[in-house]
Amino acid sequence: MKRTNTFEVRPRSESDEALLQGVIDATASFWNELTYACRQRFFDDESIWETDEFRGQYKGQLGAVGVQTVTRKNNAAWNSFFALLERGEDASPPGYWENTDDGRDLRVFVRNDSYEIQWGEYSRVEVPVGQDLKDKYNMGYFERLRLEVRGDPKWSGEQGELEIQYDEVEDTYRAYQPVTIDESELDSPLASEEAALDLGVNNLVACTTTTGEQYLYDGEELFEQFRATTEEIGRLKSKLPPEQDTSRQIRRLYRKRSRRRSHAQKALARDLVERLHDEGIATVYIGDLTGVMEPQPSPEINEKLNHFWAVTQFIDQLRSVCGEYGIQVQEKSETWTSQACPDCGEQAETVRHRETLACSCGLDGHADLTAAETLLRWNTDQQVRPMARPVRFQWDNYEWR
Repeated sequence: MKRTNTFEVRPRSESDEALLQGVIDATASFWNELTYACRQRFFDDESIWETDEFRGQYKGQLGAVGVQTVTRKNNAAWNSFFALLERGEDASPPGYWENTDDGRDLRVFVRNDSYEIQWGEYSRVEVPVGQDLKDKYNMGYFERLRLEVRGDPKWSGEQGELEIQYDEVEDTYRAYQPVTIDESELDSPLASEEAALDLGVNNLVACTTTTGEQYLYDGEELFEQFRATTEEIGRLKSKLPPEQDTSRQIRRLYRKRSRRRSHAQKALARDLVERLHDEGIATVYIGDLTGVMEPQPSPEINEKLNHFWAVTQFIDQLRSVCGEYGIQVQEKSETWTSQACPDCGEQAETVRHRETLACSCGLDGHADLTAAETLLRWNTDQQVRPMARPVRFQWDNYEWR
């Protein structure tokens, strides 16, 4: 059974940080070169597996093992793409780690047998780098880059591949370490409880559980930040000369906007799943969003749907974190869940106004939470306990409170 330890890492000096950034930049450049070569061969109906002519140039930055790790990651992405095509599903070839809106994915992968973590009062992790970078930063032949670790491991077991990401918005390096654990180490064994989620544009997630808990994650503050950055991008674009379509400042704002949203979504998925795990949730139902992304009458809702929400990305993150905790995710039809009364089942005579749903049976509840409750009741065979007072979470640019 796999779980993931998440912790912060910090370079000990400016030189160490420059060295780490060098490894991260080389990783992104190598990924992009691999991806470009494979895409060109794919579109020319040639084999994509013959693109090793330039791999040697990155050995000096990443080392032989680092080159092999990035190559294996890239091959896995292409194998997943081909598997989707064979099943007749729509799919796009693997993309680059750099584009106008989002900037690069600043990350580095370290094979499970190539790094060492020492936990204690002064925890640290040591990772290998290529010889060219060692020479540039006056490191010994057998020396490795040492980073401080902030945080404690939640899980212990056989270590998997380490991933270090740089968050430009928070100016923070975060590490993710999968470990294989024995089921006896689970501090909160999964029961058979279930939960349902309603994903929205004003409230990002409304959750109801069979244990009677309800959670609401408010997205308004996040959206206001997103819109303010978008307006600033528009203002700067209006000042560009006719022959210029972007600038360094505009690209930086695009990256900041995207990174801020992604950071909040990742934190939301982890905060929610940890709460569900503590409740003994084994299955999570989410609505099948087919048709939900259709154009809406409200321009603001369309902006949230098409630019801010990034719902597919969030669902992928949610599935990933649920997988860490052994929680199953199932998509179910959510037709009529926004209009149906979870108490009496009435659909045609309910009245929805903004964030409330009222029914002639006496129900007067929060529309998103009642939708999640209805989705849960329609798909579970369990008894749903009486609902506790809902807990509303807001984003403070660091965590959900």
